Amino acid sequence: MAEQVAIDRIRCDGHGICAELLPEMISLDDWGYPIIKPSPIPLRLIEHAQRAVEACPVLALRMTRVSKAA
Repeated sequence: MAEQVAIDRIRCDGHGICAELLPEMISLDDWGYPIIKPSPIPLRLIEHAQRAVEACPVLALRMTRVSKAA
């Protein structure tokens, strides 16, 4: 099992902190809302992803487990 970043788009206010902390996996659209790369988080970025999740001011991010084949 691998982990992936997921977002609650209703909760997100577009602060952009996640993209600053995890630019390898998250970019921002024209309005400042995150676009998350739909792939498992590489092991070298797990700690950065956890920091991005914890730093979200509206708790819109979470890490979820996904199968590697998905």
